[in-house]
Amino acid sequence: MSGVARRWLALLLSAVLVYLLLILPNHPGAMRWRALAVVPLELPVLLLGMLALGARARPLAFAATAALTLMTVLKLADFSAYAAFGRSFDPLADMHLLPAASHLLRGSAGLAGTLAVGAALVLLLGGAMVLLYRALRCWARSGSRLPRGARVLAGGTALVFAGLCAAEIRTALDGWQGWRPPGSAFTARLGAEHIRDFARSRVALADFERAAAADPWGSRDGLLSELDGREVVIVFVESYGRAGFDNPLYAPQHLATLAEGEAALSEAGLAARSGWLTSPVQGGQSWLAHATLAAGVEVSDQRRYRALLASKRQTLFTLAAGAGYRTMAVAPAIVMAWPEGPAIGFQEIRAAADLGYAGLPFNWVTMPDQYTLAAFDREVLARQMQDGAGPDGEGPDGAPLMAEIALISSHAPWTPVPRMVPWDAVGDGSIFDAEATSGPSPKEVWADPDRIRDHYGRSLDYALRTVLSWAALPRGEPPLIIILGDHQPAEFVAQAGGRDVPVHLIGPPQVLRLFDGWDWTEGLRPAGALRAWPMRDFRDRFLAATSSANTDLRADGS
Repeated sequence: MSGVARRWLALLLSAVLVYLLLILPNHPGAMRWRALAVVPLELPVLLLGMLALGARARPLAFAATAALTLMTVLKLADFSAYAAFGRSFDPLADMHLLPAASHLLRGSAGLAGTLAVGAALVLLLGGAMVLLYRALRCWARSGSRLPRGARVLAGGTALVFAGLCAAEIRTALDGWQGWRPPGSAFTARLGAEHIRDFARSRVALADFERAAAADPWGSRDGLLSELDGREVVIVFVESYGRAGFDNPLYAPQHLATLAEGEAALSEAGLAARSGWLTSPVQGGQSWLAHATLAAGVEVSDQRRYRALLASKRQTLFTLAAGAGYRTMAVAPAIVMAWPEGPAIGFQEIRAAADLGYAGLPFNWVTMPDQYTLAAFDREVLARQMQDGAGPDGEGPDGAPLMAEIALISSHAPWTPVPRMVPWDAVGDGSIFDAEATSGPSPKEVWADPDRIRDHYGRSLDYALRTVLSWAALPRGEPPLIIILGDHQPAEFVAQAGGRDVPVHLIGPPQVLRLFDGWDWTEGLRPAGALRAWPMRDFRDRFLAATSSANTDLRADGS
């Protein structure tokens, strides 16, 4: 091959590399062949700019390489966040997720697999950065061979395309309805959008902190008095969303399970009412949904979560403690210290190590839901009935309990799927060992999207059968039980239902009459047309329905 042919081939390959990085999607839904038809307006800016500058292009090549590599990382982060949570990546709020993602990956692929993935990412990005710089320098060297007139023409054309990029970005950011330029400055626009969103997040955070400081229930008397000291247990079912009702992949089995649960509750003398809540998140970050429900404010990202913990906003649990309740979190997913718990209002925290589970884990899931609920009954409610004392023997005798239980059997990777055993056979959990080591591995399940959805549906059905069976168990004084989903699963699993999650109130009929003003559906199957409340509204509506001091907030929460 002649020297001229080699130079033309090098220019072509360099242009292809820059082109592929510029059109790289940041969303799973855009990963289609038609993405190759995108005309990136930044491409002539970079390549013709290198030609125009020639030997003086080194600083611009460095800057462009750094910027485009950074945008590539951001696109990959966006891609992962959209796949998992249905939203873009927030550099400030989401950095804490990296250790959690590493922990989950290690549980699924092992230490060697995790290290291999990390090394591959570093090598790929490092290699892409080196190749990108060399590609730009290739065009710059070619420019140094051109006559001055040709370089001036290249520079003028690059400036024209830079103007088109600016017009396209303005169209996206400002909603400008004027002339739309041909092609797409997707990468540059994405960077501008993230800068804009960062600035907006700072403003929103300041607004949230001011709103969190103003609590309409902070100085009220008679809180929860209409419950007459009845226990309250809030049970979050992981990834329980409206898809279980709207998606035909899950609905038949799901609705049949709810019908069986209704019959069991009725036989136990209990009633149920159901509605919809709109979660602030999807696909993960359950603690943001938990915080939103407890605090009565939208906690949609980690910045807002941190602001809530630093604010004086009182949660449902701090208010309950002030009204004479013991408060507790039962969290089998927590395997490390959880300093945020007391700030949310929990006087006692039962993490994984505190529940006495002697069985094997179900991959990432530390213990099956049936064991968590059995341990709660055995170690918490039984002790409550025996001595009526608070933690460490303190507190008034007979103090009622308000507890939050976060179930996790329906958490990804959804394998193996547990099976229920008789409640009196749960014991220390070792009865589940055979199931914990059975079934396909996460790697096998997650190699096929259809298999992922199948395992999700089976795991959710197990979780619902378990919690409804538990709710119908005979008790001397049945608690008021609130069962709800924390969020929908990831979009490719849910495929329907948006961010809505079901919520069920279960208790004696006379207790559920407190919620007549809510107009929720009788039973466990909320009407599809029933209006969903934002999850943040639940706290105030619940307090209004169960408190005597509700002159400003009626029982319907309006």
